[in-house]
Amino acid sequence: MKTISLGLALSVLVGLPVLAALKVADKAPDFSARASLAGKEFNFSLEDALKKGPAVVYFYPSAFTKGCDLEAHTFAENKEKFDAAGATIIGVSADSIARLNAFSADPDYCAGKFPVASDSDRKIANSYNLTAQSARPGAKDVRGVEIDHDFIERTTFVIGKDHKIIATLSSADDKLTPDQHVTKALEIVQKLAAK
Repeated sequence: MKTISLGLALSVLVGLPVLAALKVADKAPDFSARASLAGKEFNFSLEDALKKGPAVVYFYPSAFTKGCDLEAHTFAENKEKFDAAGATIIGVSADSIARLNAFSADPDYCAGKFPVASDSDRKIANSYNLTAQSARPGAKDVRGVEIDHDFIERTTFVIGKDHKIIATLSSADDKLTPDQHVTKALEIVQKLAAK
């Protein structure tokens, strides 16, 4: 009987779909979160951002880590181009708002040009079907500060005003480098603006 129960349980688990990031044409879940822009906290609302135009919602593992620093810096360098295409940029990570205040204001990273939001309980990432991994014990950022939060998988969503996902860019699936997430997202919003 135990063998039958175990076999039944395993067959049910095998039949369950594997979580994967939301795909093109899926409705993007609305979210509100504490965010920081140039070191100042505020409440970010995706619903409000989409009233103005498309949004680029990019999830990243951790502020003050090599790939995430490059991605934030590249978004900051290209902020005016996103603005010209009518697109809002919002970065989302499991970092605390205190870490994000420093990251958002730092001229080497976000440079005060776009907001980053705290998803410390990973509710936003979960709503987008993204996974998170625990930081290695004792892991430190580029400043030597211990990282005490999970790393959300690097994934960028381009979301239309209609709340539908226009593109999903994933480092795992697409083999994109952090800065390529920015250039691909920019190409997409520029094409949207040209229509």
